[in-house]
Amino acid sequence: MMQLIKSSDRGYADHGWLKSFHSFSFADYYDPARMGFGPLRVINEDKIAAGKGFGTHGHRDMEIISYVLSGELAHKDSMGNGEAGGANAGVIRPGDVQRMSAGTGVMHSEFNHAKDETTHFLQIWIRPDARGIAPSYEQKHFDAGSKRGRLRLVAANDGAEGSVTIHADARLYAGLFDGAEQADLELAPGRLAYVHLVRGALSVNGQDLTTGDALQIRETSRLALTAGHDAEVLVFDLAA
Repeated sequence: MMQLIKSSDRGYADHGWLKSFHSFSFADYYDPARMGFGPLRVINEDKIAAGKGFGTHGHRDMEIISYVLSGELAHKDSMGNGEAGGANAGVIRPGDVQRMSAGTGVMHSEFNHAKDETTHFLQIWIRPDARGIAPSYEQKHFDAGSKRGRLRLVAANDGAEGSVTIHADARLYAGLFDGAEQADLELAPGRLAYVHLVRGALSVNGQDLTTGDALQIRETSRLALTAGHDAEVLVFDLAA
């Protein structure tokens, strides 16, 4: 069973320096029918104006993934990431996947330091399997070649295939598809799938998607991705 969510059906907020589309209820956008899907709670498509960003704020008990589409995003947090001498530089660029496990609580900021370029990225929240874990941070790069014509695992609860490790029963794949390129994904019985088309056009199990569209999928054992046109897609394999 598939449910199509058109890009135009998402919530939208324009704060001047920040323009954001909300796939699920978030902040002032509330739709009781769009409170998440399985453990997937938030997909925000954000555009941050040059020289602007999110000031220091807190999170807890959430797996937060950032996926940059263009520009750069500077991250700084209370774990020391982004600080001089910190464990990680904290700047994420296209191809990077950043994972922050908020756990017992973390403070962080996100900023676009560019003078003349907008930062375009996806912010994804996934509910963790357990509350009260120690906060942690991870960042890895997945080049375009590794996603070309296939679904590359970029986040998983076991860190398989060099993916970032999330503390949730979920697997996140990223893929690039154009022309004859195609891929399949097998789903275990009882699993949910969520497909978010970042850009371009793509067909999933015969359903045509365009930029910003999504599919919520239940009771399906296989996804077939075909007919891509300059497509970039994220696919979530989720616990029910």
